[in-house]
Amino acid sequence: MGIWDTLTTHAKAQFLDVIEWTDGTAGAIVYRFPVFDKAITDQSKLVVREGQAAVFVSEGALSDVFGPGTYTLDTRNTPITSFFESIKYGLNYPYKGDILFVDTTQFTENRWGTANPFMLRDAEFGPVRIRAFGVYSFRITDPAEFIRQIVGADGLFTKDEITGQLKRKLVSALADTVGQARIPVLDLAANYMDLGDALRDRMNPAVQEAYGITITDFTIENISLPAEVEKALDQRTKMGVLGNLDAYAKLQAAEAIGTAAANPGLGGAGIGMGVGFGMGNMMGNQMAGMAQQSGHFNPHTGMQGGGAAVPPPLPGAATFHYSSHGAQEQLSADAIAAKVAANRDGQHLIWQAGWSGWKPWNEVPEIATKVPPPAAAEPVFHYHGDAGSGEKPLGEIVALIKANPGGKHHLWAQGFDGWKPASEVPEVAAALAAGPPPPPGGDGPPPPPM
Repeated sequence: MGIWDTLTTHAKAQFLDVIEWTDGTAGAIVYRFPVFDKAITDQSKLVVREGQAAVFVSEGALSDVFGPGTYTLDTRNTPITSFFESIKYGLNYPYKGDILFVDTTQFTENRWGTANPFMLRDAEFGPVRIRAFGVYSFRITDPAEFIRQIVGADGLFTKDEITGQLKRKLVSALADTVGQARIPVLDLAANYMDLGDALRDRMNPAVQEAYGITITDFTIENISLPAEVEKALDQRTKMGVLGNLDAYAKLQAAEAIGTAAANPGLGGAGIGMGVGFGMGNMMGNQMAGMAQQSGHFNPHTGMQGGGAAVPPPLPGAATFHYSSHGAQEQLSADAIAAKVAANRDGQHLIWQAGWSGWKPWNEVPEIATKVPPPAAAEPVFHYHGDAGSGEKPLGEIVALIKANPGGKHHLWAQGFDGWKPASEVPEVAAALAAGPPPPPGGDGPPPPPM
């Protein structure tokens, strides 16, 4: 074929005046501009819009990356030089290359979530399983690396082809980030933003190097606990709202008594309510007392007012009338002091003829002076080690360490940063250092008998 035939053949090719990407396919990240049977002429225009990049691939190798702007593709442009150089060889080797447009805008609202719960060790609840979900955003910041590592020869690459891989990496990194943060479970909700920023900063160097992608935002919408743990937390919250259960039960009993007095037909229902709160006996005694005295009922201290009222006497010499949770009896000061010492947290009310109402035991000098002071409470710690896990008093922990000095013994208590070796807890160290008293006459055994 002569040079004229060759020129005639190539003249049939469609010459490209403007090279641009305007047809944005939904979700498309990379679009290959069609150049088959088309010729890039000297003075062709390349238009790259904001949020785009154009990548030229010449003879299979990435040649140039163009950012936003308008370019004239003259013979000084490396990707086009091959086309014009082919004229020297009689146009037998025309320019062979590809033009790829890359969307560099942010891709938002990509959902992520944990397919399975992951384990977390919490200082208060121990090992717990948690789930998490949210959204993330990303953009292509290195188009050349993205095409080399991810796109390859794909002519149309969409967002869905990369989000699955990104989600798996992000969820894996989330488990590590939350575990290393050592934030208590109850405080996780207050740290969603900090955790999201920490994970984004941790992941970006890896995904930028591997994919040419930058994670622009990572949002944690929720971290949830298993249903049984949430139920236990609800019970704890309920107890906190109720506060003093003893006072609450008395208040319920007083309301039930008032309802029964206002409507005799509901008396049985009122008693049933009292039994439901474990207050059946107390309600019966209070109602009987109301029939014999005037005054008003205080849910914390019993009946008030009506000084002329006298509880029914019991046989035997008794100094005080004593009431504990609704049950009444006459006891001496010594006997009442013994009951108080045996159960300091219980209800101990005292009444004597001439008093306007019942008094707590510590307001009666004759009894308060006879009650011995409470023994110092032995500290209790959360224990985890060779002997298992659970709450253990100081003495038991010291005994476990002495029985197995080389074993693992870790403790935690309110106010600790985290779990500590038992030997680093001051109370334990002091108890271990004390040791048994030395034997009489020095450290050695007594002299043998003569």
